[in-house]
Amino acid sequence: MAAGDLTVFDEAKKNIGNNNFDLSGTTDFSCMLITTIPTASDGTPDSSDYTEVSGATEYTAGGVALSTTWNEAAGTVTFDSSVNPSWTQDASGPANIRAALIYSETATEDALCFIDMTSDGSTAISLVDGDITITFDAAGLFTLA
Repeated sequence: MAAGDLTVFDEAKKNIGNNNFDLSGTTDFSCMLITTIPTASDGTPDSSDYTEVSGATEYTAGGVALSTTWNEAAGTVTFDSSVNPSWTQDASGPANIRAALIYSETATEDALCFIDMTSDGSTAISLVDGDITITFDAAGLFTLA
């Protein structure tokens, strides 16, 4: 897995099909930074299943609220966010960031997907070293076609 790859959890795909996730924009999604890299096959992933990085001046527990949409055009459905999460460099910030977790605030904090933040699948990045911004693909976080 390369840095920046977004992976939807297998369980989340099932939950979308079973209407356990409301992706229509009425559900609140957030993006938090965690200390491990999940796998797609993690069973019933929930935000509490992962260790969030310790808060600091520039990082608030729970992460950044996203502004999401779920739209269809020409047979392709796209889940997107108009918010690109970012955190400002912080001398006392976390230095053990390995992934970003996108989870639902209203679906009992079920995790939807994650982004590998490492360059090599294991080496953590640090807010001490500089700003961190996740820029979502212009085509959306993910699509169903």
